[in-house]
Order: sequence, then C-alpha cells, then structure tokens
Amino acid sequence: MREFKKPDVTAPRFRPAVYNVLNKEFFESFKKKYSKYKDLDNSDLKNIIKKFNYAVYNKVIDVRDGVQLPESIGWLFIGTCQQSKKQNVNYAKSLKYGVSVSNNNWETDGKLAKIFFTNHAPKHKIKNREFWGFTACRNFKRTVAKTYPENWNMYIVVDATKKLNLTYSKAVYRDRKNKEAELALKQYNDSNL
Repeated sequence: MREFKKPDVTAPRFRPAVYNVLNKEFFESFKKKYSKYKDLDNSDLKNIIKKFNYAVYNKVIDVRDGVQLPESIGWLFIGTCQQSKKQNVNYAKSLKYGVSVSNNNWETDGKLAKIFFTNHAPKHKIKNREFWGFTACRNFKRTVAKTYPENWNMYIVVDATKKLNLTYSKAVYRDRKNKEAELALKQYNDSNL
C-alpha cells in the first residue's frame, strides 16, 4: 500500500472565470424577444428553467435511450463504460486512513456511468453541430451517481474504441426492433390465420 500525502489546503488555487448563462443580459433579451413575459420576475424565470432542467435529467435517468433535447439540438443519455486503467482514488477515505484507497465499483462489476451528449442524430443532422457541447450540472451528476448502481444493467454499453454515434444508433435501432417484435407477438392469434 502506498502512503497518501495530505494535500495543502492553504496553497494558492487557480479559479477559472465562470460564465453564467442565466444573467441579466439573458433575461433582458428574453423579455425583449417575448414581450408577453415582460412582467415575469427574473427569479420566476430562473425557477422555470431549473424545473425544466430537473424534468429533463430525471427523464434521462429513467429512460434507457435517453432524451432528445428540444429544437433537435441533440440527444442526452447515460452510458455504461469500462473503468479507467488509472487508479480512481477515494480522497476522503485516503485522508482518514493515511493510505491510498481506490474506488473499485464492486456493486456495478467495475463499470462506470457517463453522461453522453451527441448531436449525430439517427435521422436529421444539425448544421454546425461541432459548436454544440454539454456540461452536466452538479445535481444531475450526483443523481446519476446515486441511481446508477441500482439499474446499471439497463443503460447502453459504450465501447471506447468505437464512434459514439454508431454505438448509440445501433442500440436505439435494436431496441425499436425488439419492441416491434414484442408488439407483433402480442397481436398474434392462432385462430386468425
């Protein structure tokens, strides 16, 4: 076992500048564009956006294939991946015991959950799709971390050596075929030949 060195919490830190999308300029431009909402308070608007985001990320967790974002911006889904080759250190336990302790994800057979965003849609491609990206909020990540060990077999397995759009398209296509086959078997009747 390796000795774990306690980090210096008083050392200088680098903090990158953070840009918040829900700022004063956004609210002003929104109210200018949609004049019927000009009497709505900024905090109410922020709450509406947060509730919508909450509904979207809960749906992503519940549905295996994920969710298509509004305006066909892209797809969000949770994928199952292999554990990385480097050691995943559990800092809280390492500090407690003074020895380097790693997370091995025993409850998920060493698999990890990752939140994926893709705009390589199976049907329609978006112009300038390389400019779009996605960063999950802290609540979304923590909710995925809590719920993933319960249903880790449910999510799409993503191979690190293959392109994401091919993996996702094949998984969605395979599920649709399976649902069609199940529907055909339910509707099948021996007496109606």
